[in-house]
Amino acid sequence: MRDKPRTATGPEIRLAQGAWANARQDLLKEPFALRPLPPLGAARVAALGRYLPGWLGKHLGRLPHLLLSALAAAVFLGSLSNTADGGSLRSVFALLFSLLATAPLALVLFRPVGAYWVSLAGVVVGLTAGHVDDMGRPWTTLALVCHTGVMALVVLRTRPRVAPETWLVTLAVTAVMTVLTSGTDGELAAMAGASALFLTVAAAVRAWRDERRNAERTETVTERERSRRTLLEERATIARELHDVVAHHMSVIAIQAEAAPYRVEETPPELATALSTIRENAVVGLTELRRILGVVRADDPEGFAEGSPDAPQPTLAELDALLDTLRDAGLEVLRVTTGAVRTLPQGVELSAYRIVQEALSNALRHAPGASAQVEISYVLGGLGLRIVNDRPSRLAKPSPGAGHGVLGMRERVQVLGGEISAEPTEDGGFEVAVFLPCSPGAEPARRAAAPAPAGTSEAAEDSGGHTA
Repeated sequence: MRDKPRTATGPEIRLAQGAWANARQDLLKEPFALRPLPPLGAARVAALGRYLPGWLGKHLGRLPHLLLSALAAAVFLGSLSNTADGGSLRSVFALLFSLLATAPLALVLFRPVGAYWVSLAGVVVGLTAGHVDDMGRPWTTLALVCHTGVMALVVLRTRPRVAPETWLVTLAVTAVMTVLTSGTDGELAAMAGASALFLTVAAAVRAWRDERRNAERTETVTERERSRRTLLEERATIARELHDVVAHHMSVIAIQAEAAPYRVEETPPELATALSTIRENAVVGLTELRRILGVVRADDPEGFAEGSPDAPQPTLAELDALLDTLRDAGLEVLRVTTGAVRTLPQGVELSAYRIVQEALSNALRHAPGASAQVEISYVLGGLGLRIVNDRPSRLAKPSPGAGHGVLGMRERVQVLGGEISAEPTEDGGFEVAVFLPCSPGAEPARRAAAPAPAGTSEAAEDSGGHTA
């Protein structure tokens, strides 16, 4: 079986194909698409407005539009005045030619590629006429001059590679028209040289503007990243300082609570238990503080190895230990769990634990002497929480630095896409109700290995709830 002949394309053919694809993209794809010239930037307007009156400085943003429109109008009126003495046919032809030659100077403000084609049509009309007016100035000269200006403006409005594309198309069209109309080659050569010079300058200016814009964009992104890095470094510094301050005081509390029983003879058991609880809470708080600081410290994440951020976060399985600690602190709290207990995603478990912890801490702080109840409902679509405390039996002491607990709970719930309500009850207490959504298949179906909470009986679990 014969192999099919392979067609090898050399680099010259590929280069020509790429040039044709670019020219077709730039000049033939939607040539009359609307691309309005934006006004001058605020910086340029401010720089130019310093030398002009205030009423005039407000309109400097449209200065390029006004200048090109005025230039097009002046050239149009000038071309008509040179042919005013002719007959009616000549006047009609002069009007058509003047519009095709000068209108693109204003059209380039809105449709740059379309302005080029209209201007090229004016060159064709001028070369076809082959007429010299009374002042000895050929119309073709005016058409070629205006067309060169239009090409330069199109390059400034689009991209540098449009310069050789428009120049080659114009040169080909004028060469064909010169041959058909028996014109002179000298005029064509002069036009080609002058237009090549102007287009080279326009392409260089456009390339410089593009490079400057890219440099400014890169500098802006770099400055934004530098600001972000500085912000992160400042946050890490604040976290270290916060750790130094809080950890010092909590360490002092733990040491004094541990040493207090040895300073008193025959320490009552209740006082020793309370001091032991204070020390344990201080140590736990210090450990969590070090864990959070380890997450924030991007430069040295292993700075606190004993409080590694990779350590397990608290879940609802540790909720009974939290309730025991609060009971030792004087808060009567009752726990009720409904539904089939199962393992939830880590984020849901951690947020639920923190919400219960914050709600009960608020009850302990703002409702002294009150009792609280924690209801945990395992439902098909997620987890429901309800933490409610009754009316306090005495006035609460001022608590400086408080006021962000409910806000923190709302932020946790919003991150998980849940719902929360925190408001006083009719009897003078306070209620926090939360629902945290969770897809059924996100985690293993059941926490089989988890021990049952203290005080839980199989009969109570079968009946839909248990108390602790």
